[in-house]
Amino acid sequence: MINKRLLVKNLLAHNDENSFYDKKRFISIGEKEGKAKFLKHVCALANSNPQNNSYIVVGVEDEDNKIIGVDFFDDSKIQNLVNAYLDNPPLISYENIPFPHLPEDKVVGLVTIKSNGKVCALRKNIWKYYGGAVFFREGSISLPKAFDIVLKNINSEKVATIEQHARNNIELTLDGVIDFINNRHADLNSSYKVFKEQFVVCWAGITKQVNNKTYYSRVDIELINEQVKLFYSTLDEVSISYDENSFSTLEYVQLGLGKQQKYYPLEEVKITFSENGSYKIDSELVFEPPKHDKKTLHHIYNANNALIQKVEKDITLTPAEKLDLMYLPDTYLICYLNGFEEAMSQMDYARPILKSYDRKIYQSLKLAQRIIRKVRYN
Repeated sequence: MINKRLLVKNLLAHNDENSFYDKKRFISIGEKEGKAKFLKHVCALANSNPQNNSYIVVGVEDEDNKIIGVDFFDDSKIQNLVNAYLDNPPLISYENIPFPHLPEDKVVGLVTIKSNGKVCALRKNIWKYYGGAVFFREGSISLPKAFDIVLKNINSEKVATIEQHARNNIELTLDGVIDFINNRHADLNSSYKVFKEQFVVCWAGITKQVNNKTYYSRVDIELINEQVKLFYSTLDEVSISYDENSFSTLEYVQLGLGKQQKYYPLEEVKITFSENGSYKIDSELVFEPPKHDKKTLHHIYNANNALIQKVEKDITLTPAEKLDLMYLPDTYLICYLNGFEEAMSQMDYARPILKSYDRKIYQSLKLAQRIIRKVRYN
């Protein structure tokens, strides 16, 4: 079992990017250019290392390897993106790795790429890359190559050695559990559960009881053995259940117009553990978005746009406008879910404005955009 935090450190010890690993300050697969560049690097790494895993480390400065972190990213459908755009797509996963010195809401992203042994190529045009293009790594650069090139594995021993040095042990596991409960979440209700005598899942949050059922807010859930953050949110409500073989979460989001708020189930995630030291994660979107009158939403949408203009121009808001601004991320989201496609671009426009104006509203906007991303992939 690999300790992913150790793996990231071992990869960064190779100061220069190479044919089996890349590092990024951030990735932006919500935009066409960012999506195209991400697919190019995935394609190149898969072709350059056909018999071992390749990696992309996200949240690291390129010049000095300083770990600065990125926002928690829980897009379980990233494999769908790769399958849609690549022929002979590799298996791919994105994991969130906590580091002690980072703020609670920041992690290092670790993208793991496993080739299927065949030449990977772009299936269709995207941005400035043409369908049929094949990419390989030359040093730290992903370059197009002739399609008939033969895959060669020149990094097998290097990758195997790096992964071997990142193997977990009982000391690291115990230290991780103690740190999670006693240090990082001393102010929250914390619990842990051991599965198959190998896997340790820890979770923490603020609890409340409703109809004899426990719900968590300000939730952090981690698989300690691998130092992987499975779930993190400062806003959502989550219910947790488990048995001897699996651990499940059901995430709820609070939505509504003004004070008419209601909780809606968003996504159910189930981790099933096996005796052979492996596990699988299955997710299902169970979201049924609220429906509202289009005329009412049109008025709210225009009011939101006007509010953003006022904030951008530093115009003083009335108490009623400040209240409307608090609900702006949710109302933009409801507009989008009811057919206002342009609401998504307005949220992108509002993001830097709200970030400098009010961090809490900014965090709510990021959550709304995360829900849109999940709905679009499904």
